[in-house]
Amino acid sequence: MTLIETEWLEKNLDKVKIIDCSWHMPQTKRDGYEEYKLQHIPNAIFFDLDNNSKKNINLPHMLVDKNDWEKIVSEMGINKNDKIVVYDNSDVISSCRCWFNFIYFGHDPNLIHVLNGGLNKWLKEKREITKDIPYIETSNYESFEMKELVKDKSSINENIKSKKFKVIDARSKDRFLGKVPEPRKGLRSGKIENSFCIPFNYCINENKTFKSKNELEKIFESCLGNINEKSIVFSCGSGVTACVLALAYSLINDKYQPSIYDGSWAEYGII
Repeated sequence: MTLIETEWLEKNLDKVKIIDCSWHMPQTKRDGYEEYKLQHIPNAIFFDLDNNSKKNINLPHMLVDKNDWEKIVSEMGINKNDKIVVYDNSDVISSCRCWFNFIYFGHDPNLIHVLNGGLNKWLKEKREITKDIPYIETSNYESFEMKELVKDKSSINENIKSKKFKVIDARSKDRFLGKVPEPRKGLRSGKIENSFCIPFNYCINENKTFKSKNELEKIFESCLGNINEKSIVFSCGSGVTACVLALAYSLINDKYQPSIYDGSWAEYGII
């Protein structure tokens, strides 16, 4: 199961690698790493989503290349057979982006999990937290790219005519419909032609847990007509909340491999 519950993690803190992947929208003025240093789940290491994305490009959160990924994960002390639990303390459930990155680079999907409810639920349940930064013994991580899980702008444009896959946008309805300006400068308002919209927060409860399987089925059925579709690509503003929808859909369709448009609207909406 992709999701791990807080009760399970508390009993298995020493049996898994724990990653804090808290990332916040710039307008919140919050710093994930500074918050991590103040409090985190015991043994958790920090994954900086901005720093661990492709450099020398104007697009945010783009996947790094294979060599860079291996260096990043090796410096985190993670091995290929490690069971990993990722969590966040973010309104955009940023742990899902880290989850997707590991799957894209070939980590066994059965070994990479997201903590349901994240740090928000952990704190409300008064479970143990710490300021201690764990010692990391560097590993020698090896990966491979599952390139079929990522689409680029050209394939998105080609698909407008071929309709080989459906594109579902995780942004808000108002952003999708072009009723409000984009928060990122230099982008037009609107959507990808023929795309659909399921705002990512439709899939999330107030306590930051994912909605039940039955509720998720209804949400995706209302958009897709069924939940057996396998050719679905998720998009959003900058490739983060697209992964929330990808995880949510994988909870109700076990044959689905998460697929995203990495550039998302940050690329497609450039004026």
